[in-house]
Amino acid sequence: MSVPQYRKVAAVALAAGLGLSLAACSTKSDDSGEAGGKVTITVDCQPVGAQKELLKNWNDDVAEFQRQNPTIVVKSVSVGEQCNNPPDFTARLAGGTVTDVFYGYMTDLQQVLDSGQAMDITEYATKDTIPTWDSVDPALKEVFTDSGKLYGVPVKNYSMGLIYNKALFQRAGLDAANPPKTWSEVRAAAKKISALGGGVAGYSEYSAGNTGGWHFTSLLYSQGGQVLSADGKKADFNNPMGKQVLQNLKDMRYGDNSMGSRQLLQWGDLLTNAGAGKVGMFIGAPDATQAIVSQFQGKYQDWAMGPLPGQDGPAKATLGGGEGYFFKKGLTPEQVKAGLKWIAYQKLTPGKGQFDYVRAKPQNYPVGLPQPLLFTNGSDAQKQELDLRKANANVDTTNFAVFEANPVPIKGEPRNAQAIYAVLDAAMSGVLTNPNANIDALLKTAEDKVNQLLAAGS
Repeated sequence: MSVPQYRKVAAVALAAGLGLSLAACSTKSDDSGEAGGKVTITVDCQPVGAQKELLKNWNDDVAEFQRQNPTIVVKSVSVGEQCNNPPDFTARLAGGTVTDVFYGYMTDLQQVLDSGQAMDITEYATKDTIPTWDSVDPALKEVFTDSGKLYGVPVKNYSMGLIYNKALFQRAGLDAANPPKTWSEVRAAAKKISALGGGVAGYSEYSAGNTGGWHFTSLLYSQGGQVLSADGKKADFNNPMGKQVLQNLKDMRYGDNSMGSRQLLQWGDLLTNAGAGKVGMFIGAPDATQAIVSQFQGKYQDWAMGPLPGQDGPAKATLGGGEGYFFKKGLTPEQVKAGLKWIAYQKLTPGKGQFDYVRAKPQNYPVGLPQPLLFTNGSDAQKQELDLRKANANVDTTNFAVFEANPVPIKGEPRNAQAIYAVLDAAMSGVLTNPNANIDALLKTAEDKVNQLLAAGS
């Protein structure tokens, strides 16, 4: 299956998996953002100072956008290198301190609606504000839609696979062109890599800051399981598939000592170790390699990717997700239109912003990764983006060939994802920090807590 076709399947599965249906509350903003004939908007997710090239690119884009749109002023806000640390994001929503145009995950629509911070942008999202809007995959738009109303604009999508360090594979006598396809093969490879010593973890895993639950979900999907029942009303991971996920990790952590002694890792922790050449394998999306290189001083040539392994054969499914931008309730129509124009320039125009591959090619920023793929198969925007990507690739695209050639069915994230992930962090951290952890007890506790969350409608 071609990459565009695969992405289409991924997007449809992602949209179907989220099941979002809540009504929004209402708040009113007192700041119109308009003065002196100009419209001012605040936008978050500006790169942090340590990301020098990315920050320069962002600032250059703001300057050029404002030159082309002299009546719009973009005020940039940095909220950290991850852009959305779930507890911080929730706190900003609760406190009403989000920017006018604010970044969020595809799983965040529900809590954004609950917070009363979401603005209905349905009438404003058109080809006039986003020239490529008709080319953006409808399934991705659906993820940010509730009861027929659009509340956000998708700007990235992904699916998970097995990311591995080719250099460590070679040093450990492993075939870097043939990554593990099953969890038993992952375990065997992790033992060989960790035997290299020097603080290298053969396999590394998250277990804090909601990232542990996020990865548990993808690992569960690989087993053929699901986090919630089909009707979304009950937890559905306290079963042999969920137990197998935790048993695999416990066996590698304590049976093999192949995961390193430092645990309770969050997003930046694991990628810092990876950038330092101390991680043999982990699960993630293609853009994790981008972060390793551009933010954590890793090397392009060290990293490759295969499909998510299954227990005894190909994975039954993998997790798909993504991100977008919401609009704070109470903005004027002029502010909404200005925000949409900025997103269009920065995120949804081939050759500009995140798709300015000509600029990125000589920088410490990977070009040629297989995702994101935001545009519909056969559209002009898709063709332009893929042609630019191919022409300016600065990574060995064969490093992702196995991942692309072996697509795994994609499932979207569960309803109440971030709250559920926070609960599942405890199960992940339990098996990674306690050699005597009781897997049955960990899953039962998590099941009870998730059912309480669902019953409360959180």
